[in-house]
Amino acid sequence: MNSAKTLRQLLDKPGIIAAPAVYDCLGSKLAQKAGFSFIFTSGFGMSASLLGLPDLGFLTATEMLNQVRNIIKSVNIPVICDIDTGYGNILNVQRTVEDIVDFGAAGIILEDQEWPKKCGHFEGKKVIETEEMVKKIKAAVNAKNNSDLVIIGRTDARAIYGLEEALYRGKKYQEAGADIIFIEAPQTKEELEKIANYFPDIPLLANIIEGGKTPCLSLEELETMGFKIVAYALSGLLNSTNSMFQCFQQLQATGSTKITDNNFQFEDFKALIEVEKYRELEI
Repeated sequence: MNSAKTLRQLLDKPGIIAAPAVYDCLGSKLAQKAGFSFIFTSGFGMSASLLGLPDLGFLTATEMLNQVRNIIKSVNIPVICDIDTGYGNILNVQRTVEDIVDFGAAGIILEDQEWPKKCGHFEGKKVIETEEMVKKIKAAVNAKNNSDLVIIGRTDARAIYGLEEALYRGKKYQEAGADIIFIEAPQTKEELEKIANYFPDIPLLANIIEGGKTPCLSLEELETMGFKIVAYALSGLLNSTNSMFQCFQQLQATGSTKITDNNFQFEDFKALIEVEKYRELEI
């Protein structure tokens, strides 16, 4: 499967498309089982699940690439990979993108923060100069070679310099070769509308985080504005954390793990990870 080509076909179809961000292979399989046609990876989720640390630049390129490779292999749908800042300068971006393409990724999100980066909805972010990011995007375009890899250019400038600077940077990233523009953490519905009106000729990504800085608008509202693709960056992480904590609390308090509304049983889990398929291969 040419996952990048499949993603481009999804982007070419009418209507808005949306998917959750995942941080491991189990989440990837669950998203596929739920019927999503593509997924994102979450650097925030990987840092939390692999290291138990916040999204403050602790995750290394090696850790991210290993996890991304496993996620891509675990599903049959396109995967858009969060590659943070590309983990260094232009040369590092080039190598990271080459590896990502070799893994079979459908797309990347490349951002303009200084390293160590921070979650886009945290305070205290800093961004590199516009021209340096333009060079990074051009390096990514060059590194993808003849693949169909979709490049999403992200700017975090809204939090530091305001929306006008973010719009300016977005246009520069579009001119440098980004296929989709992602202005992170607009803070009002009016700002989202202004972004959509400023970019009439390129797909736009909106990032929805429950409790984050961006209003949690419906897909219908975002589509009406003009957004094409939506990431639900932490929805799975927050909900799975809540469910696991409830289970552990109940075990601690009652000595039982029986949860009345838990419909995902052991047999369901075995089916999800294809136990029978691999048992048959053993015979």
